Amino acid sequence: MTSQLFAPDVQQTLDLVGIFVFALSGGLMAVRKNMDIFGICVLAEATALGGGVMRDLVIGATPVVAFTNMGYFTTPLVAGLVVFFLHPEVERINRAVQTLDAMGLGLFCVTGTAKAHDYGLGSTASVACGMLTAAGGGVIRDVLAHESPSLLRWDREIYAVPALVGAAVVAVLIGYGHLDAWTGSAAAACAFVLRMCALRFGWRAPRAWHRNGSRTSEE
Repeated sequence: MTSQLFAPDVQQTLDLVGIFVFALSGGLMAVRKNMDIFGICVLAEATALGGGVMRDLVIGATPVVAFTNMGYFTTPLVAGLVVFFLHPEVERINRAVQTLDAMGLGLFCVTGTAKAHDYGLGSTASVACGMLTAAGGGVIRDVLAHESPSLLRWDREIYAVPALVGAAVVAVLIGYGHLDAWTGSAAAACAFVLRMCALRFGWRAPRAWHRNGSRTSEE
């Protein structure tokens, strides 16, 4: 299977690290919204597992892995408890959390695209599923927190675009029969570097133009 890029133990470890970091961001959002411990854990779970659950439902991979592997389900709960007790400390290392989050983004856009291909989807649909895997949990988090999804906001650095680029690279590699652990890692690194550059330089996607050719106002 193309989605099994690494040894099973290595891949599960990478998945759990990515899930943990995504869950931290969900828990921090809950703290900022003044939610209780239950709300923190719910947002941690939704952020960490939402993208993968939606992907598995789309491709028909049921029951979804998040509910068949208890490590996947309990890891966000641990992250939620960490945020509940230590959120000031977690906020202080937010830059490190963003870096790990970018690494998770790269990993999940690769594995999501490859898994969708394994279930018979074409290149375009597989790329969409890869982006969904990487960024879908963040959308669920924002909706539950009554926020406009950050990946749709112009005033936030690009997030879904790096995932889309990484997923597209994977689709090309699959098409040419060259997807393996090394090339998959390179695709993940591509998404990671794009996301980190977006954070460093404030990269944002372009907005629409007026019909007279000038850009829309900032409001």
